[in-house]
Amino acid sequence: MAGVCAAARARELGASLTVLEKGTRPGGSMLLSSGVIWRYRSFEEFRAQCPGGDERLQRLVFERLDEGLEWLESLGAPVVTRETENPLTTGVRFDTEGLTEALVRAAGEVRFEQPVTVTVTVTGDPLVLATGGFQGDPVLVGRYVRPAAPLRLRANPWSAGDGLRFGLDRGAALSAGLDEFYGRNMADVDFDEPGFVRLAQVYGRHARIFNERGQEFFDHEQVSWSELDLVQATAHQPGARAWYLLNDQALDQQVRYGTVRELVAEAPTRTDPGELPFEPPAGTVAAVRVAAAITHTIGGLRVDDQARVLDENNAPVDGLFAAGVDAGGISAGGYASGLASALVLGRTAAETALS
Repeated sequence: MAGVCAAARARELGASLTVLEKGTRPGGSMLLSSGVIWRYRSFEEFRAQCPGGDERLQRLVFERLDEGLEWLESLGAPVVTRETENPLTTGVRFDTEGLTEALVRAAGEVRFEQPVTVTVTVTGDPLVLATGGFQGDPVLVGRYVRPAAPLRLRANPWSAGDGLRFGLDRGAALSAGLDEFYGRNMADVDFDEPGFVRLAQVYGRHARIFNERGQEFFDHEQVSWSELDLVQATAHQPGARAWYLLNDQALDQQVRYGTVRELVAEAPTRTDPGELPFEPPAGTVAAVRVAAAITHTIGGLRVDDQARVLDENNAPVDGLFAAGVDAGGISAGGYASGLASALVLGRTAAETALS
């Protein structure tokens, strides 16, 4: 998304440019998402939820998101709803296919080339890196995230660290949060794009959480609203797996897509407690085996609030910009909208490159 946002804004400002797309279609992982682009209702809440993030970048996203949302609507992106269903946040849900079509129409020509990364080139040689992170490369995930076992990929397969490598080759520094990622604990089966939402098991805060050795490694009462902390903790357990154990009270809890009981009934890895490889707590009536899956990385290239890529001395790398997940560290220590960062940093990169 960040690349076509940068291209659309640059063309709006009069630039001549080309979008080079590594994948087989535009839209990246945004096209596979729920389409909700959001921010926290207050900046104080943003800081509290993502305490390790870069405060300047957080301020940029917070202050410029609303105008970015209006801009998307002005391009013809269709709105589904103006609610996020979360009292902590505000934002807009777009139809992702319509959003992609609107951005591509505004960006102009998109050339599909392999193995070129998704970039925007603007007359005068500035380069915007918008390759979507490095979650698609198990080697980079192993190096920086260091999971206990390979993580399943819950994203497009093309975001494999091209922007990160290019930036490092040009002398860029790395951001905070390189060992963090956004993802979901999924039913522990193989899945493809239709299963990204259907197989997500987002009720860990109502379960007791054990690893395969029978160790309760996370207190369910401490699980955050996004459950991202639980997913990251699961990634460091044996096999990057966990068991959710539930009693009758837990099964009756209401979550986003129904009751926990309904979700457990559809989980392909639900298991009778008597068949667990360890003795479950008293009162356990259902168990579901889950595995950590990665949607996008949180750390990446270090950038400033003009989307300029920085070196180790925090000096701009000449002519190099980054947007979206390639720009790291915005939500370190927590969770914030990746689509919001893509929108704001993409537009900012284009504006800076042409200033």
